[in-house]
Amino acid sequence: MNSLKVALVQQSCTSDTSGNLAKSIAAIREASRLGAKLVILQELHVGLYFCQHEDTRCFDQAEPIPGPSSNLLASVARECGVVLVASLFERRAAGLYHNTAVVFEKDGTIAGTYRKMHIPDDPGFYEKFYFTPGDLGFSPIDTSVGRLGILVCWDQWFPEGARLMALAGAELLIYPTAIGWDPNDTPEEQERQRDAWITIQRSHAVANGIPVISVNRAGFEAADDSGNGILFWGSSFAAGCQGEILSQAGTEGDQLCNVELDLARSENVRRIWPFLRDRRIDSYQDLLKRYCR
Repeated sequence: MNSLKVALVQQSCTSDTSGNLAKSIAAIREASRLGAKLVILQELHVGLYFCQHEDTRCFDQAEPIPGPSSNLLASVARECGVVLVASLFERRAAGLYHNTAVVFEKDGTIAGTYRKMHIPDDPGFYEKFYFTPGDLGFSPIDTSVGRLGILVCWDQWFPEGARLMALAGAELLIYPTAIGWDPNDTPEEQERQRDAWITIQRSHAVANGIPVISVNRAGFEAADDSGNGILFWGSSFAAGCQGEILSQAGTEGDQLCNVELDLARSENVRRIWPFLRDRRIDSYQDLLKRYCR
């Protein structure tokens, strides 16, 4: 298969999990109607981004996999005949939770899972309180549409994860994401942050010679009653294997982005930009250190 039609589902979320899932399912069905064979949902799309604060009651939102949400999404993948990438708050055991991406094959079976490896702990993103770091490594997931390198949000800032997925044969990199602005920041600072977010992911496409797809949420979600919160900046996009933007959503609102990827281009680009060939793997031992000086 040399080409692949992909749909990126960007949406706003509320505390109504049933409503959020219904919105996602409607978008999956529309994407299928438009010919998509791979559909990608954003990070933690079932509910609000609860990591803006630390509250043990939020653990009640977690589900086992398989579980209610994954079973519903599996049935939709099977109904529509699409490979589906979803993002769920996984309850693995009492006191053990993960931020987990699930890949459903077009027959509704689970092709594989990826547990978020890099866990942030920053103002408004208190994920270390909720999520145990992933233990499945950087292993691509084989599907009927190709070998998918799934990573999640904070992972996107680390070139090591993208490289290891590429070295394991990933044919494209996929980042379900939840990132946005602090409304109190200046417009200039907000734009610097968004540009950095786009640039770092485009660089993964360039450095590895494979397409990158990033699907972000949109809309304002309050952190408390004072009006503080995150304005998620949307901007979901697909980049080709030289970092070129192929499709991009706006910064606001629910949007369905469709893109057709030319998977054969990676082979041609890697022949003229052979970064994997020229890596000095005999000289990278210091990468295993926290700091070299």
